[in-house]
Amino acid sequence: MEKNIPYNEGGYMIRPMKESDNNQIASLVRCVVDEFGASRTNSVYDDPATDHVYNMFQGKNAEYWVIEHAGKVVGGCGFYPTEGLPDGCAEMVKFYLLPVARGKHLGARIFDMVAERAKAAGYTSLYLETVPLFAKAVAMYQARGFHFLPVAIGNTGHSAPSIFMRKSLCKEPVCQ
Repeated sequence: MEKNIPYNEGGYMIRPMKESDNNQIASLVRCVVDEFGASRTNSVYDDPATDHVYNMFQGKNAEYWVIEHAGKVVGGCGFYPTEGLPDGCAEMVKFYLLPVARGKHLGARIFDMVAERAKAAGYTSLYLETVPLFAKAVAMYQARGFHFLPVAIGNTGHSAPSIFMRKSLCKEPVCQ
């Protein structure tokens, strides 16, 4: 297994994002939003940062990982220190999978890996936003210890999401 490649099996590889992945990430995010009929406005869909994910993460205590299959990016997930979040909290961002990557436990694998990497980077909690259309993902978040919040926290710039969740990365309640 290559250094820095935490998963490389069955033709699927999880690896750090490269700058050359920007267009594929933007495309897959928008394809999934369209597939589920989620909002194209005030969301990740029309966020200019979606076209420049790699660049957005540079110089930050942040990481973005992709799932590659047959030379194409088919999924991704990252953590990012979104403005306005409480100290020690990062946002879990742009977690999307194309249909070819679903049903293989790749989503759970990359999601859990990114959460562990956020903890190793010094974060004590994770925050995320989503919409009810992504019900399977919401169930996965709950199964992994995320709890619903009554309102959004931080300044994501998105008003379309209506589900807000947070998870402690520590065992001690003080990290909540």
